[in-house]
Amino acid sequence: MYEFTPVGWLKHCVFHPVEGFEDLRWKKQGSIKISMIIVLFLFIAMVVDRQLTGFQFNESYVKVFNVVPLIVQSVVYFFTWVLGNWAICTLLDGEGTLKKICIYSAYSLVPYIVCTFIAVIFSNVLVQDESIWITAIQYLGIGWSVILMVQAMRAVHQYSFGKTLASIIGTVIAMLLILFLAILLLSLFQQVYVFGYSVYTEIMYRIRG
Repeated sequence: MYEFTPVGWLKHCVFHPVEGFEDLRWKKQGSIKISMIIVLFLFIAMVVDRQLTGFQFNESYVKVFNVVPLIVQSVVYFFTWVLGNWAICTLLDGEGTLKKICIYSAYSLVPYIVCTFIAVIFSNVLVQDESIWITAIQYLGIGWSVILMVQAMRAVHQYSFGKTLASIIGTVIAMLLILFLAILLLSLFQQVYVFGYSVYTEIMYRIRG
């Protein structure tokens, strides 16, 4: 068994997912710092994809740029996935901790992030008739990351392939529930704030009157 640097472990998992994630688990390796950097690059990749994709291929470009939806689609979705997977797999006797799930999940996103950057570069040099290459790169990144994610979840929880797929489906459902409850809670806080501000305004008006 070779010893890798933190970046070496990342490359080992990306290019050799079956043995890479197993080695990562048994050697108790993986860097939370690198994982956070990967999540940051996920956000940057989404910003770059939204704003810098060639105009021929960019159907979502907007003049007024709003960063909040991209933060939700990258950072919020990622940590919701981690929390949802931990919750579901705790019920299914999974062996992964929050930290391990976070690290393994982040490592799995690397092909998607890299291919997103490559697709953006190609979109600025290719013409419309060559769009198949951009589509191929995007699907390559998505497919590769999906394969890595399945293997990562199988390794971190020590599940069979079927149980891994079941846990992933359960995680997606858990994510939807978490996001729904979060939106409900934010809406409740907003209503409380509006009510409190209205009461405060009325009291101040009467005091001054």
